Formats: sequence, C-alpha cells, structure tokens
Amino acid sequence: MRSFNPLFLALFLISIASCAGESGQETTGQASPADSLIVDIDQRLSKYVPVRLTTDLGQLSGKQKQLIPVLIEAGKIMDELFWYEAYGHKDSLMEALTNEKLERFVTINYGPWDRLAGNEPFIYGTGPKPAGANFYPVDMTKEEFEAAALEDKAGLYTFLRRDAAGKLIAVPYREQFAEQVQRAAGLLRQAAALADNEALKKYLNLRADALLSDDYQPSDMAWLDMKDNQIDVVIGPIETYEDQLFGYKAAHECYVLVKDMEWSQRLDKYAAFLPELQRGLPVPAKYKAEQPGSDAQLNAYDVVYYAGDCNAGSKTIAINLPNDEEVQLQKGTRRLQLKNAMRAKFDKILVPIADVLIDESQRQHITFDAFFANTMFHEVAHGLGIKNTINGKGTVREALKEHASALEEGKADILGLYMIKQLHDKGELEGDLKDYYTTFMAGIFRSVRFGASSAHGKANMIRFNYFAERGAFERDPETGLYRVDYDKLEQAAASLSELILTHQGDGDYEGVAQLVADKGKIGEQLQADLDRLSEASIPVDVVFEQGVDVLGLEEL
Repeated sequence: MRSFNPLFLALFLISIASCAGESGQETTGQASPADSLIVDIDQRLSKYVPVRLTTDLGQLSGKQKQLIPVLIEAGKIMDELFWYEAYGHKDSLMEALTNEKLERFVTINYGPWDRLAGNEPFIYGTGPKPAGANFYPVDMTKEEFEAAALEDKAGLYTFLRRDAAGKLIAVPYREQFAEQVQRAAGLLRQAAALADNEALKKYLNLRADALLSDDYQPSDMAWLDMKDNQIDVVIGPIETYEDQLFGYKAAHECYVLVKDMEWSQRLDKYAAFLPELQRGLPVPAKYKAEQPGSDAQLNAYDVVYYAGDCNAGSKTIAINLPNDEEVQLQKGTRRLQLKNAMRAKFDKILVPIADVLIDESQRQHITFDAFFANTMFHEVAHGLGIKNTINGKGTVREALKEHASALEEGKADILGLYMIKQLHDKGELEGDLKDYYTTFMAGIFRSVRFGASSAHGKANMIRFNYFAERGAFERDPETGLYRVDYDKLEQAAASLSELILTHQGDGDYEGVAQLVADKGKIGEQLQADLDRLSEASIPVDVVFEQGVDVLGLEEL
C-alpha cells in the first residue's frame, strides 16, 4: 500500500503558513509556497462553473421519488471506492487540509493532481501522479508486471499488490472492498424492492450480485433489456481511463438518471442504421467485418447525481455502455445523452468559446441541436468499427493498452461526424451540415482544454493537429479567428477515420503510440488561443451542486 506521509507533513506546514498569512502577520517581499498556492487555487477553481443538477420531479410517481435517494446513497459508496482507486486513503489527505478552497479543489480532482492540467500536482511538495493511480504498487515497473506469472493480473476488477515477501499478487475488488460492496448491494436490493418496473427490478438485483462477485455480464445484459423504465442507474467499476499505465483496470462510478421519454422516442430510429453505416465505413472489408448488435438503443436523460470516475475533473455528458465486447457484439449498447448537463456546457462554455475563436461569419452555425447531435453520434459511433484485432492480438483494448481509450474516443468523434454526413445525405437528419461541422470545430476547442490526462483531451489534440495539417480550417493571423473549410474538413475526417480504424484492427501499439506522441500535444499557437479563453474567464468545465437537498427530496 502506498504511503504519502511526506505529503501530509508538507500539507501540515502549508496549512500553518496559509493561516499565518491570512491573519495578517508579517511576511517577506518574496511569496512563500503557501501564498503562491492560495493564488493558484483561485485560478484553478475558476476553471469550473457551478451547475445545479435538477429535473422535473412532477413526472415521477411516489415510489420513483423514494427510489432516487436510495440510488444516490449507493452512488456515494462508489465515490468512496473511486477515491481509493485514484489516490489512496482520502481521510488522511483531507484531515491535513485547513484551507476551504484547497479542500474544494482536492475534492473536484479526487486527489492533489489537477486533472485539467495534465495531472500536475497543485499542492506544494506533492510528487507526480502514478500512471497506474492506486491500482498497482507505485514501485512496480511495466517489465515486472509483464514478467509476473499471475492469474487475472490484467483483469478489469483486480488490484495488484505485494505480499509479505514483496511478490506481486492480484486482489479482487470484491475482497478489497468487501464491506463497501456489501453496503452498496444492500442499497440496490432496497431500490429493487421499491421499483415498480420489473426489468429495472431484475437489473438492480443482478447488479447487486455483480458487486459481490465481480461478474458484471449478466447485469449488463439485463440493463440492455430495460426499455420503458423512467429511473435508471449506471453503477459499478466501468471505465478504464484512470489506469494510464496499462488501461486495464476499471474504476467505480455512478450516474442516477431520469429518462426523458419523449426525446428518447425521437432518437430511437437512428440505432437501426448501424449495420448499414458499418458496411459503409471507409476501410477495407476486414476492418469492418464485425456486425454491431441489433439491439442498440438511444435515450435522453436528465442526470441527477454523478459519483466517482465520471465526476472527476471534466464531466461526462454522454455515455455508451456496456464496454464488454461480448455484450456489444451480442446485444449492442445503450447510448445515454445527458441533456441537462449537455445544455449547461453548451450555454456556459461552448457559445462563449465560439464568440472568441470562431469567425463571425460562421457563428450562426453554432447550435444546441448540432451540439446534441455531435455528442449523440459520438456515442453511437463507439458501436462501429472493430472490437477484436484482425491478427490474433486479442481485443483492441488489450492490444493498445494505455492508448486504447484515447484512440477509441478519437474514433467515436470522427465516425460520429461520418454518421452525420451519411444520415444527412439520406434525408434522415435535418438542418444545415455547416451547423454540425462548425459546432464540431468549436467543440474541439472545448474538449482540448481537458488536457493530456484525459482520453478525450488527447483525442481532440490529435484531431486538431491532423485537421490543421490538411487545411480543414484556417486561422486569420490578424483577428485570431478560425474559419472552417467544409470540403477539406470532410476529406480530413475520412482519412483520419481510415487511419484510426486500421490502427485498431491491426492492434498497432507502436503506431498508435507514435500518433499520440506526434499529434497528441498542444502547439504554441493553439495554447496561446486557449489562453485567450482563460483571459476571457470562460470556464473549462462544470462542477455540480447535486443531491437530495438540491432535488427537494427527503434524505434516506
């Protein structure tokens, strides 16, 4: 288990120094580390704009209103587990802090590393964040891991630890978190007893079983079988973004959701086009031989609670699950559009970005409908392409390791644009293509600000640099405004789609690593333009005011 004792000592000294400075005692002309810290925290906190997570509770029954607080309690446990996965023991860190702003920023980031600044430490005396977070011993090398003859070492639901003799051992999540998953499972069963939707009841009971067994496939299948439930919850160890050493380990998270039944019905038709769109991908047949599941679903929701991985740093506004490749090929996936969170980011972040960086003649093409569609088809596009390599290297995720998430996000972005073009040409999607393309371009500026620690941020850097090389947009050197070349953007999107899909199908780890190294970075000019956004006080992302009190519901 990692020890952060030197950090705790540094925090203690910082806290004392901070209190002395704030009480007006004499200081030298040179700023102390503590003084610098307080100023820096103000700047870092300004990257986030608060958003209240609410929904129209009038549409819900009495039992549904009782259900939400139970699910939120289960979500709080996922938050505890993610803290351990991302950092270690939260209490030891938080008890060493006495500055309220610092406590708030640590809470946003689930540790002392700034997720919107490449995970750089923001507390004086803190070292770099381990690439493997707390999933592996901090002193473990990749070579030691690869050489270890250890069953399930690369499993989604195991920690790597050392035994008394210093040898690597695998510890299942169900054992590491035995007490917490018992509590969470009990809450899910309590929620199941309240559910008046039989499919939801079945899913909640199976998800409770999964937390205790680390076997999530049956509950994933049951989740996809739900069709008409108005309350939903995504809960458990799901995404592997936090493991930047290998990308093997899933981190805990939770979304509590209220489905928008009307919007969901409107979106449902698009999933039916997946097989046709798969056949039309701009790659040789062997890279698109897999068939997307026929049971794919598109739904819109208001999200009323985030916890754990999805709540850390930049906030998710759309989801494509399950990640299990077998489930995807058998049944497809569900794409969840988080409308209220999406609207907040559009109004508070994307529109102000466009006002600063997009040429005035194209700003009328920045629309919420286009933003919603771009985000939605990003999630749908996760179902396209290939899940298993064509040359026996296993799944794409296994072959590309720590680069798998960034390339998958890049694939979803670029194939989402491909889908929009194809559906628009077929007359299945309304609006001006320029709306989708211009909003897509502005969206790159929004997402690239998430930084190199984010798979989405890396994907956006790669796309920005690739598009720049191919003239998909031009920047006026006098005004600093960007103008999209729509024809060249289409051409660049097609060639990048082919590049990403072939890298995935080949399981080309070295090729992807080179792509990330060459293009997954922010150049001087782009950084200067991003600095203009900060100078204009445009936030990078949102932070939520959430919970039963915000919703006006009774505590459990």
